[in-house]
Amino acid sequence: MVNAMAETILIVDDERGIRESLRGVLEDEGFAVEKAESGDAALRRLADVEADCVLLDIYMPNSQLDGLATLERIRQAYPRLPVVMISGHGTIDAAVRAIRLGASDFIEKPLNIERTLQAIRHAILTRRPALAPDGDSRIVGDSVPMRALRQQIALTGPTDGRVLIYGESGTGKELVALALHAASKRASRPFVAVNCAAVPEDLIESELFGHLKGAFTGATDSRRGKFEQADGGTLFLDEVGDMSLRMQAKLLRALETGTIEPVGGNGERQVDARIIAATNKRLDEAIERGQFRADLFYRLNVVPFQAPPLRERLEDIPALVAHFAQQFSQQYGRPRLSLTEDAYEKLRRHDWPGNVRELRNLVERLVITGGDSPIAAEQIPLEPAPSSVWASFQFGSLREGSKAFERELVRRKLAEFDGNVTQAAEALGIDRSYLYRRIKALGISLRD
Repeated sequence: MVNAMAETILIVDDERGIRESLRGVLEDEGFAVEKAESGDAALRRLADVEADCVLLDIYMPNSQLDGLATLERIRQAYPRLPVVMISGHGTIDAAVRAIRLGASDFIEKPLNIERTLQAIRHAILTRRPALAPDGDSRIVGDSVPMRALRQQIALTGPTDGRVLIYGESGTGKELVALALHAASKRASRPFVAVNCAAVPEDLIESELFGHLKGAFTGATDSRRGKFEQADGGTLFLDEVGDMSLRMQAKLLRALETGTIEPVGGNGERQVDARIIAATNKRLDEAIERGQFRADLFYRLNVVPFQAPPLRERLEDIPALVAHFAQQFSQQYGRPRLSLTEDAYEKLRRHDWPGNVRELRNLVERLVITGGDSPIAAEQIPLEPAPSSVWASFQFGSLREGSKAFERELVRRKLAEFDGNVTQAAEALGIDRSYLYRRIKALGISLRD
């Protein structure tokens, strides 16, 4: 039985086999599922069902409306409903058109389940209100680094000063930005987030500044960009270090003048948005390499913040576990999770390369799979910390030791990028297909 509080996904595909296989996977992950075999059927279903995300095929020859036409209709009728496009005939042009029409993401068939789930969850997350009434956006923890962070938020939040948040992937940089927004005089105005690393280079200008109807192929309507959406509120630029030099120059001008010019427009528009940026990169090193503009850095880095990694605040683990356990127990209708002291000790010994996000995913897994009894250490699926792996140094051969090192490195990179194989492969400097082969050969689960 699917939990009544589960998020609802509408699958739109003219192939029954794909609809059914996706239904099974999504229901196993705790989602409620609705299905439609055509664009017309999808629009009728949306009139009766409140969906949280649509998974929409582009190529549907048996439907009066293809995926892109259906996407346009959905955007007009349900502007806040996220749509993830899927296609077995994927082209760069189709992807660009879909994103420009307002799609949250674009995935090619055959579908990678982990990639699909990640796209759906990210789309739903970006749709949610900035500060959820159930407290999902609370900063949890009472360690010394977290108390210092709260003091800094209390001091800086009420101002309009620009903030640059540094931190590893998974440390909760967006939660810090949300807390700054909530503490500001702009709290009643919009909080708008954009992941600069997730938007393709040829779409980022339109994403930030908007575009006019007819500005490019597929621009059938004018669209406001993130700057205008955040007018009077806060604009959060996540992973700003991944922005190209060309867009850095355009962003710098917008910050200097307080104006933006939509793509295809010939006039500037005044905007008033507080800018909070975040990065997991060393921007000083990027400046030295010529990959980041020094003048933009000084514009953004008025007040630097540091989101501490979980390994530097291990005493917060019990509070974080309790917070996430309550969240997922309500979501999935499961008993309240409890852990034995040896289980907590195992969590404290782990080095957490994926930080709080890794812990959150682990707690979700334990809530789903755990029983009524307290969870003991041996039931927690964590790899030993590197120190314990290497301390004994009991490898029978160079081949065995090399394989152990490779497995640990790959596992850490996957955890760092929340299971995103493409980003992990890029960080490791190898091809994505080769990384997939190594993951299989090393016996690594993408759900670790």
